[in-house]
Amino acid sequence: MFLTKVESRRQVTWRFKSDRFLKHLNYLGQAECENVPHGDTLKYSMSRVQPEALSGLREKMVKRILRMRCLEQYRLLGRYWLVAIDGTGQYWFKEKHCEKCLVKEIRPGVKIYYHHVLEAKLIFYNGLSLSLETEFIEKQPDKKKQDCEYNAFFRLAKRLKKTYPQLKICLSMDSLYANRPVMDLCKQNRWSYVITFKKGSMPDVYDWYGRIKKLHPENKSKLRFKEGIIQHYAWVSPLEHYSEDRIFHVLECDEDKRNGKKTKYVWLTDIPITQKNHQQIANYGGRLRWKIENQGFNMQKNGGYRLEHLYSTNERAMKNFYLLLQIAHFINQLIEKGSLLKKSFANGLGSIRNIAHQLLEDLRCIELDPSCLNVKFQIRMDSS
Repeated sequence: MFLTKVESRRQVTWRFKSDRFLKHLNYLGQAECENVPHGDTLKYSMSRVQPEALSGLREKMVKRILRMRCLEQYRLLGRYWLVAIDGTGQYWFKEKHCEKCLVKEIRPGVKIYYHHVLEAKLIFYNGLSLSLETEFIEKQPDKKKQDCEYNAFFRLAKRLKKTYPQLKICLSMDSLYANRPVMDLCKQNRWSYVITFKKGSMPDVYDWYGRIKKLHPENKSKLRFKEGIIQHYAWVSPLEHYSEDRIFHVLECDEDKRNGKKTKYVWLTDIPITQKNHQQIANYGGRLRWKIENQGFNMQKNGGYRLEHLYSTNERAMKNFYLLLQIAHFINQLIEKGSLLKKSFANGLGSIRNIAHQLLEDLRCIELDPSCLNVKFQIRMDSS
């Protein structure tokens, strides 16, 4: 359903109704179905499957990709796997949907009930944004207070460390996580971090950085791009704050665009900043976090996956449909960035969405030779 972007369970019932599709489905699933399952059958199945089973499938996919070493060239500074952490909304209800619903008063006397999710994604400068781990933000049975993205992060981090204990991770996060508990956790887990740094997060440290920066005029550089963009860098490394028993490294980037628009970025990191690495940390570390929004959530909401569509009201099925969506998006990105697509469609397919439509039509109408799946072949990733 998500691989072919049919966008609803109702469409599953009608778009998959084909003898050839049934044949392909039975072969790929090692099944003997007499008919293509109905959309309601899919809903029923997802309400009975444990979410941990689908999470386990995603884990095997990620570990397989890491073992293949096909993405080694995209590691930050040639060393770190960049993992972006961010939350997004899933569903909103006017009335309480379940006991785990979160609630928010949008105006006096008017409340909405909602479900959010916190996602950890492997992100790369070639455009890939691969789901690594998921934590659902919902009311916890042993807590009186409402759950939130910040609390969910510590649950996600615990599971992430358990699943990938040896992975050399650098977390890319927004200013919500610029605080001591998060940094202590990263140090404990031997993770690095690049965190968006705003004055409201750690006022004393931010002010101290502004003072010390003036004493280091040598820590500056300028970078020009062909598009007319100019980046001005400044940094303090290390920044030994008088009221903290730790060392910070702060990197600043002022960007001037051709249209006159100016943007300022500041990041807090535990990676020592030098003349050789500061541009990589900025452009391939801190600024790359937007890919979890664009290539990640935005694509899943508006690119045919319909992340915010309620595929089921069953609590377990809701989670399973979300995990299936992440797995499908994972596979589709490998197809889009893989070398085989260019070989098969040298002139392209017009748009990313057309890839899914072409896949659906092939499964419905073309007689595929099952023996082709037993042939070993190699897919190289597009580095553009």
